[in-house]
Amino acid sequence: MSEPLLKIRNHHIPQSGDPPIVDGEAGNNYIGYFENPYGEQWIFTFDRESGTSILRGGDVGWNEQFDVTNGDTGDLILGQEERLWLQACLLASQQQRTD
Repeated sequence: MSEPLLKIRNHHIPQSGDPPIVDGEAGNNYIGYFENPYGEQWIFTFDRESGTSILRGGDVGWNEQFDVTNGDTGDLILGQEERLWLQACLLASQQQRTD
């Protein structure tokens, strides 16, 4: 198949930085995407080799990376929907792949 499964347009202003390029071709990555009702976008990635979970958001600056491996977002404030989505990503990413 030559067409991407998912293409998402950046909704944030240029001052938010360049959105990350997320490569779904690597079999060791789990990728999650979320957009809240205000159009704020979030990307979650989990690297199965390193065991590291990273969260990035356009509203907080795409170049900022938040290590959420242990589920802790530090000083980052998330809305209820964002927190629930992040929990779902953390749970799903920890599942063993069977392929």
